This record gives sequence, C-alpha cells and structure tokens, in this order.
Amino acid sequence: MNSLGVNPHVNHLYADLQDALVILQLYERIKVPVDWSKVNKPPYPKLGANMKKLENCNYAVELGKHPAKFSLVGIGGQDLNDGNQTLTLALVWQLMRRYTLNVLEDLGDGQKANDDIIVNWVNRTLSEAGKSTSIQSFKDKTISSSLAVVDLIDAIQPGCINYDLVKSGNLTEDDKHNNAKYAVSMARRIGARVYALPEDLVEVKPKMVMTVFACLMGRGMKRV
Repeated sequence: MNSLGVNPHVNHLYADLQDALVILQLYERIKVPVDWSKVNKPPYPKLGANMKKLENCNYAVELGKHPAKFSLVGIGGQDLNDGNQTLTLALVWQLMRRYTLNVLEDLGDGQKANDDIIVNWVNRTLSEAGKSTSIQSFKDKTISSSLAVVDLIDAIQPGCINYDLVKSGNLTEDDKHNNAKYAVSMARRIGARVYALPEDLVEVKPKMVMTVFACLMGRGMKRV
C-alpha cells in the first residue's frame, strides 16, 4: 500500500485503515472512481468523529461491491471501522489482486499477460544483461534464493545492486531471508510497486512470486 503512494503512510495494517481513507485511495490506484465529495476527511470533529469514519467505511464497502465487483459477502463498513483483521484483509487482498491484474493488462496492451510471457521476458532480460540466473516457472524452487530477482533488478537498473550484500552458494535459511529482504527492498527502491513479502520468495508462493516479477516487468518496460 505504501509503495502506491497512499497518504497517510500505513504503519499498522488494521488500525490505520479504520477511517477507510487509504482504502479509498487504493480504489483510485486500481481505476475505480471515488467521489471525494462523499468522503469525510480529517481533522474529524471531537463529537461524532467515529461516525464520520464509519461513513467512509460504508462508502468503501459500497464501492467494493458495485463498481469494483469484489466478493465482499458478510463484510460491512463496521468491520473496517472496528479493525476486524480477517475481513479487512479480505478487502485489502482483493485490492492488491486487482492492482496486479491491471499491471498485467498494461503489460499485455489490454490483454492479460500470462505466466509464459512474464517468464520469457524475465529470462530474456537476465540473459541480455549477462546474468547466469533464470527461472523455469513461478514454482521454480531456485527462486527461494532470490538471486534471480536480485539479478533482474540489476538488469533493469544496472549497478544498483551491492552484490557484497547478496549471499550465494549453499544458502542457510537466514541467508535466503536476508537475500529476499534485500531483493524486495531494492525492487521498491527502483520504483517497482512490489507488495509481496520476503517470505513469499523464500517459500516460493507462486501467486505472490508472479506479482514480484510482473511488477518488475512493468518497471522494466516503464509501464508502472
């Protein structure tokens, strides 16, 4: 969320979404129009502050159900306002997924770029930059080292990676986690709006791995 430039900066996932302002900004990032005249903005009045926040949350759920066409069964504005972790995360996950789908459509010029297109672009970019790493798919267990991600970042923005900070060879779990943290940090630093976590790379979670490479492809093609 923070990588998409929301304001205020989100430090606590649930508490910082209880007035829905960040969620409403995320709707705009995924091309869902927001009528800001309907939105209450801080500073909120001392009397009735929570009601103003709840109205925002109700509007956020309304946008999710209709223009965005999310699956929000059993989720109401009160749940966001209460900081209900499970239900708030259900909405946030769908926002993140829609963002990725939009990135893929941009990469495919209106049609979704499939896994093969992304994998081929990754491998071609790595090869053209003289890198020895490659990936077979988003399930490729070698991704757990994050070396392909690090090399791809360096291929997109040559010289940005400090390879003294990158471990290779026989890696321990700590080495893998440190590589992944560095990879995610550097991906964001060069402007790729990566929202996956380091553990997603270490554990090779295919859907989240795909979002990392899709966002890097978007950055490499200057689409995002």
